[in-house]
Amino acid sequence: MKIGSSQSRIAKHAQPQTDGGRSTASARRGTRVRVETEVEANKKRDARSRRMESVQAHPVAELLECPPAIGLLLNRSAHCLSFEAGEVVFRQSDTCRGLYLVITGQFQRCADRREMHLTLGPARPGDLVELAAALGDRHHTCTLAAQTAGSVLILPIEALNQAFQGFPPLRMRLLEELAREVSRAYNTCCFNRMAKPRRASAVA
Repeated sequence: MKIGSSQSRIAKHAQPQTDGGRSTASARRGTRVRVETEVEANKKRDARSRRMESVQAHPVAELLECPPAIGLLLNRSAHCLSFEAGEVVFRQSDTCRGLYLVITGQFQRCADRREMHLTLGPARPGDLVELAAALGDRHHTCTLAAQTAGSVLILPIEALNQAFQGFPPLRMRLLEELAREVSRAYNTCCFNRMAKPRRASAVA
């Protein structure tokens, strides 16, 4: 009996690790994978945040800073337009009359692309609107409409051209701001595309 009991004890020690041990190891590996995934996700969020900070809009006063004579030219030519909610400031594809600066109220930008109607986002006080049209082919790339009563300051194309000739760095600053605007739109688009699969998997 003693021999049998000793053999039984040895057999127990010699048995391979139980399923419980394997599940514990798997759980540890799963935890490590989750931690690594969270670290990677945090790194991606940090990188995205740095990219967004690098293309933040610059203050209008900084963008339009220029010598006194050029500033006087722009101030004299600028005029303010008031709009009621629902009124259209300009329409896509129309000839651009100048550079628009939102003074009060809130406006909405939208555009038609490949038979799709897209909402491009709001324009708030302090926002420059239609840099692409004013610096490019002079045709509006979107439609701007008032969501609330508000006012917009317009710097006419003719005055802008004179300012660019008298002070070329002004045009360069506005082109750099346009590049930042394009980068912001691209980053936002990429973020929305990545967020959709995550939301879909969470629902599933």
